[in-house]
Amino acid sequence: MTTKTATLATGAVPSAPASRGIPFAALLRRPEAGAFLGLVAVLVFFTVFGGVAFLKPGGMASWLNVAANLGIIAIPVGLLMIAGELDISVGAMVPFGAMTVAVISGHYGLSIWLGIAVALSFGVIVGLINGIMVIRTAVPSLIVTLGSLFAVQGIVLGLTVLITKSTSVALATEGPAKALFGDFVLGGQLQVMVIWWLIATAAYVFFVHFSRFGNWIFAMGGDKVSARNAGIPTDRMTILLFVLSSTSAAFVGLCQAMLYNSAQVAGGQSFIFNSIISVVVGGVLLTGGFGSIVGIFFGTITFAIVNQGIYYTDFDRNWSALIIGVLLLVAVLMNNTFRKMALSYSPKKK
Repeated sequence: MTTKTATLATGAVPSAPASRGIPFAALLRRPEAGAFLGLVAVLVFFTVFGGVAFLKPGGMASWLNVAANLGIIAIPVGLLMIAGELDISVGAMVPFGAMTVAVISGHYGLSIWLGIAVALSFGVIVGLINGIMVIRTAVPSLIVTLGSLFAVQGIVLGLTVLITKSTSVALATEGPAKALFGDFVLGGQLQVMVIWWLIATAAYVFFVHFSRFGNWIFAMGGDKVSARNAGIPTDRMTILLFVLSSTSAAFVGLCQAMLYNSAQVAGGQSFIFNSIISVVVGGVLLTGGFGSIVGIFFGTITFAIVNQGIYYTDFDRNWSALIIGVLLLVAVLMNNTFRKMALSYSPKKK
């Protein structure tokens, strides 16, 4: 495998020699460079037009809470995209996780820990089904997970109405479970999900960038057939990534149910496109094989700031969708530029 091929497969960026390389230029060739610059630009923009309230604890908490709930889903979705796959069933797994814990622990009054275990178990099962269907049928993952999206939505709606005669279920949670999954911390403004998001991000950074599994994921996105021929367990990795995606969505759903003391059948659809937008803004290519966890982290924060920052300005709220759309287009162009810089770079010979 040539140096250029290896770079394409892993998303790695060749480093310049220490004696001649410019550190800043080297940083610009990183996959997360465009995401970081976009984050800085968005922060400056809303600080100028939103005033100091945007950066006060209450203002920061508003977009950090959004980023945390979205980020836990966006990272595994981003890993799937790096590997050349896509999971849109997360839009159904969020209400699925919420309704599962609400029905078991709220409607039937059983242990909250049982509700959590069952919700996460169903997340694993749906992920297994998605992964196995993709590798056994060779049907594009977009189509497979689209089918899962509608199937899970139907199951949630049908069983909830059948069992509870309603589309919403109340849930009262107390004790350690409430403190761990559905409470506010640090003055009652930040959701505990922010802590889970930071822990998950750190774990994924190690998993992707400091272990062989990360190289496997990038290689799968570069060329899955070559990766398989090189001995990489592509089938098992694909299933694992789908399990992580669906289970993460179920986790976010159950945490939201415990936080707001209720669960709704509707909801969760916004996570589909919002997670994809965050991932793309974070520097991940839709074609796979390129990206980083840090970039997805920055992209998620950027999206959350845009999503919430509009309420701190005097702009018409009806323009928020337009701003998000322009942001996505600009981010794609920036990330494509930085990717070309990374792949075309070659150190000068002495």
